[in-house]
Amino acid sequence: MSVDTRRWHHVVLTTYGAWLYGDPRGFRTRHHRQHVEGDYKSPPAEDYSRLEIHARQSLSQPPVHLSVGEREIVGALLRNRLLQLRSWVLCCAVASQHVHLLVKMPPSESRQLIGVAKKHATFELRSTGRNGKLWGVRSKSILIRSREHQRRTYHYILRHAEHGAWTGVWKEDQTT
Repeated sequence: MSVDTRRWHHVVLTTYGAWLYGDPRGFRTRHHRQHVEGDYKSPPAEDYSRLEIHARQSLSQPPVHLSVGEREIVGALLRNRLLQLRSWVLCCAVASQHVHLLVKMPPSESRQLIGVAKKHATFELRSTGRNGKLWGVRSKSILIRSREHQRRTYHYILRHAEHGAWTGVWKEDQTT
């Protein structure tokens, strides 16, 4: 009998070009090499528009915005691939430029599993005519600390529907 080492994670994915250096909503440089005051709730007071212009010019393609029709497809593709990888997806919200997932998976494998799911969604969307990069580099995976944290995260993800995101909830047994 094996012990289930899976834990709940709040995973956040962004599409290519969604969050750039110099973004007026706030931004973080890699490894916080440059200290930037503020975040999306309290944007930075300093003007970083030159940095944003440079970041936009450096893009290899225009920023990706998922259409309303693509959002459900992306949500289903991510969920189905994570299920194949023995992860359990409770809920998902797919907006124009970001995705939130509440997933139960092994913490040591979270980055790899999410990467495989992103790759799967990218290749499958090519059949609908979408070409080029789909995702921003990496993802953010926040380990859920308690049942209350899980409950708050679940409701936070589903509230994205109020702003036009496609949401999905799967309560049936998904274990294999």
